[in-house]
Amino acid sequence: MYVCICNAIRECELRAAARQHPGDADAVYAALGKTPQCGQCLDDAAHILIEEREAVRRHQLVAAP
Repeated sequence: MYVCICNAIRECELRAAARQHPGDADAVYAALGKTPQCGQCLDDAAHILIEEREAVRRHQLVAAP
């Protein structure tokens, strides 16, 4: 599924970038070499970043000895 139509950013790409790059949606878009165009996707992108980073933290807690 596309999160950002203007930049053709797929949800899977955004989730992978969330695991590799800190910051808000603007910062993650920049890490992908993109800039928000119309801005309609930024709220959804922010929710996806939060969701993905929380999942990573939960996984790290479970995996910790």
